[in-house]
Amino acid sequence: MTRQQIFSAVFFAVLVLLLYQIALMFRPFLFPVLWAVILAHMTYPAHVRLTARLGGHDALSAWCLTLGVLAMVVVPVLLMAVMLVQEAVGAELAVRAWIEAGGIQRLPGQLSKVPVVGGVLEDLIGRYLLKPDALEELVRSSAQVVSGFFVDQLSNLLKNAFILVSDFLIILFTLWFLYKDGRRWLWFLYELVPLDDAQKQKIFARLDITVRAVVKGVLLTAIAQGLLAGAAYAALGAPFSVVLTALTILLAPLPFGGTAFVWGPVVLYFFMVGSMGKALVMLAWGVGVVSTVDQILRPWLIGQEVQMPVLFLVFSILGGLALYGLIGLFVGPILMSILMTVISIYREEYQTTSQPQVPVQPPA
Repeated sequence: MTRQQIFSAVFFAVLVLLLYQIALMFRPFLFPVLWAVILAHMTYPAHVRLTARLGGHDALSAWCLTLGVLAMVVVPVLLMAVMLVQEAVGAELAVRAWIEAGGIQRLPGQLSKVPVVGGVLEDLIGRYLLKPDALEELVRSSAQVVSGFFVDQLSNLLKNAFILVSDFLIILFTLWFLYKDGRRWLWFLYELVPLDDAQKQKIFARLDITVRAVVKGVLLTAIAQGLLAGAAYAALGAPFSVVLTALTILLAPLPFGGTAFVWGPVVLYFFMVGSMGKALVMLAWGVGVVSTVDQILRPWLIGQEVQMPVLFLVFSILGGLALYGLIGLFVGPILMSILMTVISIYREEYQTTSQPQVPVQPPA
């Protein structure tokens, strides 16, 4: 073994050890940094235009956009949290008033009006499941649990405020530097990748398209679902329809449940106050339209631009969510898209292009 080979082996061993230690050090900041990278990538054109308007002062532009992100995120979240707790308490009071007005006693008669299965539901409630007194206690306790859940969540939010604030400050801190120095860092990374320029351009272009397509697909789908659900809330006269619409948009990116966590309780509300027709309309609209939009619109918006098979796209979203949490909705498709690009480069550059003269027949 030559001196040069020994030096190379020691050098790369030290390099791998250093990278491993740095990865352990940076691990607690991974998710906030990823959120900052996504935000910076989507808003960087605005930073370029604002910098030009400010006479080339990129640091001032970075400050303005960072403070803008702070205002757009913190203020709505705080307002939503306070309003949600207030409405949850109000909902509990409304359920209590419904019980005191004799809603439980009228429930079997309301159930009998449900098409097709009304008689069966009335019989199950009246004979086999719960008597009116027990059902009344169940509804009362359930209302307390629901309102208590939101109050407890706000309490937990305040208890974990230090962690949340720390993560958000890391996002803002990273975002400012990405605005100011991101282009230079990206160029350094571009030069570091050991590939030809054509291959690197293909990978980075695919990465840019995928990030924009995933963010656009997730946001537009959430907004569409929220507006569709909000139209039903308003048309049917659901209380606090604006708050419910905003909450639907926030929960829409979740692949399981999502919007159903909002329109489902609305169905129960209409059911409990005796508006059986409204409850059935809301249920049909939620299942047939609001929840279905997510299964169609999001894969179409993302897959159309990144040209990824829908099966791989769905699995990358679900797998990314399971592995990375909420940010996995973005990371999963991005990683899959990069993998497909690398495989494409491999096929173009390294795989033999000769085709067999005789087609291969599958075994019988």
